[in-house]
Amino acid sequence: MALADKQAFHTRLLDIGKERYHDKHPFHVMLHGGRCTMTQVRAWVINRYYYQCRIPMKDAAFLSRCDDPDLRRAWRSRIEDHDGGIDAGGGIRRWLRLAEAVGLDPGYVASTKGVLPATRFAVDAYVSFVREKPLLEAVASSLTELFAPKIHSERIAGLLEHYAFADDAALAYFRQRLTEAPRDVEFGLSYVLDRADTMEKQDAAAAALTFKTDVLWAQLDALHSAYVAPGRIPPGGWDGREGVLSEMTSREAAE
Repeated sequence: MALADKQAFHTRLLDIGKERYHDKHPFHVMLHGGRCTMTQVRAWVINRYYYQCRIPMKDAAFLSRCDDPDLRRAWRSRIEDHDGGIDAGGGIRRWLRLAEAVGLDPGYVASTKGVLPATRFAVDAYVSFVREKPLLEAVASSLTELFAPKIHSERIAGLLEHYAFADDAALAYFRQRLTEAPRDVEFGLSYVLDRADTMEKQDAAAAALTFKTDVLWAQLDALHSAYVAPGRIPPGGWDGREGVLSEMTSREAAE
């Protein structure tokens, strides 16, 4: 059995993010640079909600497979982070505040109507992956959180600079993730580094992380194709009008 080098494996995981994380996608470059129209911003909010609302379902599927109570105790905070309490809190509620800030009906966004077929396919594939794969690979797929603080910081700065809707309430989701994601990834990374003790396991974990970057990238590919170029909205995709409560325009960087 091939011996494993933990430090080299850690570097390998970081390199996957450097090469494949979706902060490099042209849609995010447009969004953070203030070059998206409000229709494009809203399409992103609608489609990204589908990912956000499936994350706690993914984590619940993971927990249902854990025999180790210590692992369950460490992991269950992720569900609380996204779902919040009975009456308040949670990333899903914060995302719907963003939806309202960009002029969308939060109820429409929460219905998941208008979500692109490719978004559904990619996100559902991620939930199935975590439900079905070995626990090591399921945890490894979460390690895109290693790279999340950077994109959240860039997003906060870019949205505040370029868009009139952006304020503390609208961007609360991203600010909260600046503290939640590092905590989650500290546990997840330690788990993967400790248990991927053969080259075969390291290969499987690296493939899981690569898969997750593909899930994130595919969602943005779908958005770009439908709402940027060639601008071909597939059947069932948001039409740019349904669920819009108020009109607004993006604020140009020059202003």
